[in-house]
Amino acid sequence: MDSFYVTVGDTVSFSKTVSESDVYLFAGITGDLAPNHVDEEYMKRSGYGRRIAHGALIVGFMSTASSHAIAASRNGAAETPVSLGYDRIRFLAPVYLGDTVTVTYEIVDIDEQRRRSVADIQVFNQTEELVAVAQHILKWVANRQ
Repeated sequence: MDSFYVTVGDTVSFSKTVSESDVYLFAGITGDLAPNHVDEEYMKRSGYGRRIAHGALIVGFMSTASSHAIAASRNGAAETPVSLGYDRIRFLAPVYLGDTVTVTYEIVDIDEQRRRSVADIQVFNQTEELVAVAQHILKWVANRQ
C-alpha cells in the first residue's frame, strides 16, 4: 500500500447546538451527574453563572468530526481507520447549554510507514471563541482479504 485515503490539509467541520437534552442524555449514559452539568441553581452560584456541558461530550463531537473526515475515504478502501486516541486535549473556555460549537478537524501529518494520520482539532463557539483543542491519531488497519 503506497498511499493514504486522506491527505495533509484535508479539513472538515461539524456544528452542533448543545441542548439540555444532549447534556442530560450524556449524563444518564455515563453516570456523570455532577452539578456542573445538571444543577442550574448550584451553577448560578459559581463563577460560570450557569450549567456547562461535559468536556467528554465535546470530545464526542470531536469524534463525530473524525468520522466525517474519513467517511469519503472509505469508499473502496483497503484499510479501516480506527482511533488510537486524542492527545493534548484542552478545554479553554466553558461550553454552555445553548451554545453552538463548530469542530474543525484538519489532517496535519501522515506517517505512511506506520499507517497513521494525525489531525489538529479546534472547537469554537458561536462567538468564535476557541473553547477546546486536541490532536487525534488514526491508525489505518489493512482489511482482511
